[in-house]
Amino acid sequence: MRARFEKSGEASARSLVMKISLFYFFSILLAPLLLFSIGCRSIDPQTGAVQRANLYSPEKEIALGLTEFRKIKSQKRVSSNATYTEQLKRVGDRLAKVMPLPGAEWEFVVFEDSSPNAFALPGGKVGIHTGLFSITKNDAGLAAVVGHEVAHVVARHSGQRLTNATLSTAAVLGANVALRGSDLNNNAATAAVAGAAFLNQQRFSRVQELEADRLGMLYMARAGYDPREAVRLWQRFAQWRQLNQSGPRAPGMLSTHPVDERRMADLQAALPEAMALYNQSQ
Repeated sequence: MRARFEKSGEASARSLVMKISLFYFFSILLAPLLLFSIGCRSIDPQTGAVQRANLYSPEKEIALGLTEFRKIKSQKRVSSNATYTEQLKRVGDRLAKVMPLPGAEWEFVVFEDSSPNAFALPGGKVGIHTGLFSITKNDAGLAAVVGHEVAHVVARHSGQRLTNATLSTAAVLGANVALRGSDLNNNAATAAVAGAAFLNQQRFSRVQELEADRLGMLYMARAGYDPREAVRLWQRFAQWRQLNQSGPRAPGMLSTHPVDERRMADLQAALPEAMALYNQSQ
């Protein structure tokens, strides 16, 4: 009788451990998603950007941005193409007057790089690759790119991404700890959490890209650049990808960037607001 009672007690204890582990498992899995959802409920009235969870202060973001920009300039060759440099300065100076980034020490640099890419870092540091100018085509196209990249900074996307990555890592590590000693398959369960965290990160990035598209188009419109050129820019990007990228396109849910069709559709939807700003600037 005693042995049966002890076995029954052990079974109950294992069942309790499993229930507790499952509770922690799903709590840890959902925590980053819940925090992300809660952070999406307010809009910054000054910038128009969505406010999300961010463990980094603006001062910390700027310090990280300045450090990274110095590192990039030490590693990449600055272009000597006067035409590109003058165009970027002309467009950048005009946009800087309307982009809500107080205290920015603006620096616009063209880097020798054939890949059509660009970036902006906290503190007002903007880099454009020479390979991008064949796609931007004109001042308005370049304004769409610069506006998009600076919108990431205005909306504080870098700090939000670092925060989301920290939460996702904590979810994976926490699940691993919580599931030790349970009857669940630890490796499989931890892999499930890691997979969910990865998909959450990818979705988070796509949401930020679409937000930067919209804000960037509004900035270029305020600066007097025709916002319809932002749609044409992404049409040219889509054509460039068709010609230069081989292999099947990754499924949308696995990508850090929205598909071109989604971007162009969202920009088209935001055009009435942007055109109103553009007309006011004329």
